[in-house]
Amino acid sequence: MIERAPLTRQAAPAMAGDAALVAAIAAGDRDALARLYDAYSPLLFGLAKRILGNVAAAEDLLHDVFLEVWLHAAEYSSDRGSVPAWLTVRTRSRALDRLGKSTRDARAVERASNERADSTAAVAPASVDGARVRQAAQALPEELVAVLELAYFEGLSSSEIAARLNTPIGTVKSRMARALSLLREAMASRERGAP
Repeated sequence: MIERAPLTRQAAPAMAGDAALVAAIAAGDRDALARLYDAYSPLLFGLAKRILGNVAAAEDLLHDVFLEVWLHAAEYSSDRGSVPAWLTVRTRSRALDRLGKSTRDARAVERASNERADSTAAVAPASVDGARVRQAAQALPEELVAVLELAYFEGLSSSEIAARLNTPIGTVKSRMARALSLLREAMASRERGAP
């Protein structure tokens, strides 16, 4: 168990010095950023590595956190906490964001591979026959199918789909709405027994 030294009067000048470093960074002092990095990068790197479980990802995250510090140092307020707490919260938050994104990406890949491996897998809720949904989707125009596949099988957001397809986001959203509407109509007519 690691023993922590109690907060003493000697720690108070260090905290005041940290706040002064952040103020200097806000004024554009690169040396202040380097000193802050030297003081806290080992702590923050350890935290990022523990959360992400990967050295390279932790290094990238650490770089991004100190870039944020450089860009947003003026937003720091000692009223809301110490500099080490501010840095730790930023690092933890960004690490959890990345962990969540990588988990979502992994799930999307898994869903897509499961769909390809098992042609009878359900694409819609369990009450709807997956084969009928796929058959109805095949009748859709290609640009609508592309948007559906990227959203549901790759888990991409509308803005990510727009970037991938080099298409305006409004177009992506309208294609998604149109595709879902056409699928609903096709499924409803099939349930009523219409051809």
